[in-house]
Amino acid sequence: MKIKLGIERLDDFKEVFEGKKVGLITNPTGIDSNFKSSIDILNEKTILKALYAPEHGIRGSVQAGLKVATYIDEETGIPVYSLYGETRKPTEEMLKDIDLLAIDIQDVGSRFYTYIYTMAYSMMACKEHNKTFVVFDRPNPINGVDFEGNILDLTYRSFVGYYPIVQRHGMTIGELAKMFNEEFGIGCDLVIIPMENWKREMSFEDTGLPWVYPSPNLPTINSTYAYNATCVFEGTNVSEGRGTTLPFELVGAPWIKPETLAKALNDLGLPGVHFRVQYFMPTFSKHKDEMCGGVQVHILDRKKFLPVRTGWAMLEVIRDLYPNDFEVNKPYVEGRPRMLQYNTGCNYILEREYSLAEQFAIIERETKQFTTTRSKYLLY
Repeated sequence: MKIKLGIERLDDFKEVFEGKKVGLITNPTGIDSNFKSSIDILNEKTILKALYAPEHGIRGSVQAGLKVATYIDEETGIPVYSLYGETRKPTEEMLKDIDLLAIDIQDVGSRFYTYIYTMAYSMMACKEHNKTFVVFDRPNPINGVDFEGNILDLTYRSFVGYYPIVQRHGMTIGELAKMFNEEFGIGCDLVIIPMENWKREMSFEDTGLPWVYPSPNLPTINSTYAYNATCVFEGTNVSEGRGTTLPFELVGAPWIKPETLAKALNDLGLPGVHFRVQYFMPTFSKHKDEMCGGVQVHILDRKKFLPVRTGWAMLEVIRDLYPNDFEVNKPYVEGRPRMLQYNTGCNYILEREYSLAEQFAIIERETKQFTTTRSKYLLY
């Protein structure tokens, strides 16, 4: 049976929008199964008054980490307020012309993906300013069954990890909204418009829906699977493949001997993955225009692949092989935690307090611990 996205069920929930002035947080992933933009759908069927841009902007034209300014959308003439600029939480001024704020955006299933915290901050603002918050639900592209990771230590709370959840959460954006609202006490007036016919075990390809890459460095569904493994390298002097055609599937640096690294990683026998020798030269980001030695992460079996364990293992092996070259990047702001701490949600990876076997045991224990919390909020 054909999957019906949340945005395609607008008519089933029309009473929610009747007579209400509407705001929408979206980006190019906000489309229906016929490629029609959620902006156009809401503009036709509701009183759409404002648009809100997350990281990468409303049209997905901004690279990672760059601030987005407030502007008028050329296509509609509707004001676009930035939620990745001077503020990440909508202000009273930004919300003054609306009664209801909706979100329709493709998440990628990872704790450190910023869109889910744009959602959380917006829910907080709706609570403060007495607005309804609506989530048009979408699939978790890396399936809604598998979840894995350590639980975020709130010492390292940030815009890439705000709540104590595991790194790969295995939830939809609607389920996360329900969890954030109830488990973590936001308490806003929340409406979730669920999908129809989505099954938790589906990878995105199984849905038959069009894939629109959610951000410039996640071009394929495969890259979203690899992202949960290799994004830990963002906080180091090792390239995570930005500036190549395979971001997050390539990992390397000018001082890495790829044959040595590939052998060491394959010798670990990690499930569902093979590491192939690869040279590459990024066109931007780390090691721009430098030849890097490294590996391509070939995911052979998505059902067996354990991305968080894989990423931590890769980090450990590279640190062992290249102790004089490997570096953890300094904090962006003096005195604040480092990116590696934010991405791993802990201090013990930075400090190398545990062996790889002990790290895996932590992941196993905290994944089990998260099961109870997560199960309360599953909608499908």
